[in-house]
Amino acid sequence: MAEIKTLALPAADIEYDSNNEAVTRRTIEQAIEDINVKITTVQRMQSTVTSKASKRHQFLLMGIKHG
Repeated sequence: MAEIKTLALPAADIEYDSNNEAVTRRTIEQAIEDINVKITTVQRMQSTVTSKASKRHQFLLMGIKHG
């Protein structure tokens, strides 16, 4: 998987700034979406069908000569 990157949210201005709010909202939405994608990937990897397919693939690769 890709490295986890940390994003700092922009600091709040003294006065309301709609652009700052939009950037903050979009940053949070992207972080939640990234987490959702990672959770879905892990759930798929733990499913029985995927697990069996992965084991079958690994078994077939064991017979290949490397070098």
